Amino acid sequence: MTDASGSASAGGTGAFAPLRQPVFRNIWIASLFSNLAQLILGVGAAWEMTHLTTSASMVAAVQTALMVPMMIFAVPAGAIADMFDRRKIAMSGLAFSIAGAAVLTVLAYLGYTSPWVLLLFCVIIGAGVAIFAPSWQSSIREQVEPEQLPAAVALGSISYNIARSFGPALGGVIVLAWGAKAAFNLTTVSYIPLFITFWLWKRAHVPSRLPPERIDRAILSGMRYAFHSPPIRRVLGRALLFGLATASYSALGALIARDLLHGNAGTYGLLLGASGVGAVVGALAIQPIRDGMGTENALRWSALISAGALAAMGLSTNVWITAVAFFFAGGVNILTVSLMNVAVQLAAPRWVTARALSLFTSALTGGIAIGAILWGEFASAWSVEVAMVVSGGALLLTGVVGFALPLIDTESQDSDLELVEFGYEPDVALDISLRSGPIVIEVDYDVDPAQAREFYGVMLKVQRIRQRNGGFSWQLSRAIGNPWAWTERFECPTWGDYLRLRDRNTHADREVQAQADAYHHDREAPRVRRQLARPFGSVRWRAETPDPRQDTIGIFTP
Repeated sequence: MTDASGSASAGGTGAFAPLRQPVFRNIWIASLFSNLAQLILGVGAAWEMTHLTTSASMVAAVQTALMVPMMIFAVPAGAIADMFDRRKIAMSGLAFSIAGAAVLTVLAYLGYTSPWVLLLFCVIIGAGVAIFAPSWQSSIREQVEPEQLPAAVALGSISYNIARSFGPALGGVIVLAWGAKAAFNLTTVSYIPLFITFWLWKRAHVPSRLPPERIDRAILSGMRYAFHSPPIRRVLGRALLFGLATASYSALGALIARDLLHGNAGTYGLLLGASGVGAVVGALAIQPIRDGMGTENALRWSALISAGALAAMGLSTNVWITAVAFFFAGGVNILTVSLMNVAVQLAAPRWVTARALSLFTSALTGGIAIGAILWGEFASAWSVEVAMVVSGGALLLTGVVGFALPLIDTESQDSDLELVEFGYEPDVALDISLRSGPIVIEVDYDVDPAQAREFYGVMLKVQRIRQRNGGFSWQLSRAIGNPWAWTERFECPTWGDYLRLRDRNTHADREVQAQADAYHHDREAPRVRRQLARPFGSVRWRAETPDPRQDTIGIFTP
């Protein structure tokens, strides 16, 4: 078996099995350096901010500045990654981060940094990462075997947290020895290996047979899919709440080290290093915990443990007790994020994977960015201690939310999410273009009245499929004069949107459609009518051509 790039595939489902895939292994190793860069930047910028200002809100805003781009740019970046070559999009994002870090380094050496300049370049570098992340995450499926996907996602988390286990401490040492400008310089250099690795990846990009969607349409398509997919919708809501609650310890970590523990940059690095070690342990345990407990139970226990860890951070004045709290918070938090990430990937077909992941990233980082500001303001108004204890209580509530909105375990096989071709093209007799529309689609069914209830239940599943894939104004009607006759009706904005809707059908979608067709008692397939809703643009007036139906000049012709 070979992957998309032609590399030999290797089997296995262990925690490290994806590393047998050459492309994934090379990118994973290089990602250690880029993750190191991001962490060194965070430590250097946060500690530099403590020297530039005494405001707790401004210190917390460093975390916000790094996360806001993920919230703003992740969704457009996901749409672009689904429409174009993900490898090239990933390289573009990395190049943007490298350029931003390089300029920040020059400004630091020239002495032109200020609180707002620092925040601006954190946003710029974060924007490059936001462009890169959806392309990288959605391309993991192309680099590993389907059964290795959960382990590959976990390894992506491990890469980040291996770097986090020693990166913050290294960043603290660098800041103490050479200042923040050296940390910014190392950040620039550390992104380069990942850029080179993506450049060397010979990915086989298969372009769509249809022109790319407009970016606004592509974003809307991704959002509609997520909204009409209950598994993805619940993950997004839970991720937002989790980010809001757990943002406190990352946003206020520098203040915990300085004010509660009376330490320095090295202390801050130690705390983040402990969190990184815990995250590595948590990431390695993802697969056995998911198999043994199930996703929802694991999330509830994680919320309970993390809530206790956050409260301990606020109450402790001992560096080692606080480090242990950071260890547990790092472990259960990365477990939570990874479980949610896997849930999204298992619920999204490939045509929308990057957009689904970008929405997940946007929800999570948006929660963290907003939460960082809220907890910073809370700490300024009350104290760091109170902010950490209250955030622990808020995180505990996210576990309670799980009882009302439990995540739906999706165990679909990868083949169920593969796109399937219809095998035929719709008949077209009008002179229409991809922009012609709206298009109205009507499907007739002939159903035994005794099976009406069962048929209606299946058609509600069909409704979700149509709406996920791009259909609007879905309706199901039943003839008053003939209880056997049912008509499904929906619209697409343009003919191109209808063709994309057809191309987005997966094997799982076709199985649901087959269930609906099974209730159709006519020997022929359900009758499908495709109509141009406002056909004015499909007719032209030719004054020189006689109308065969009347003795006047002029004719409407298609």
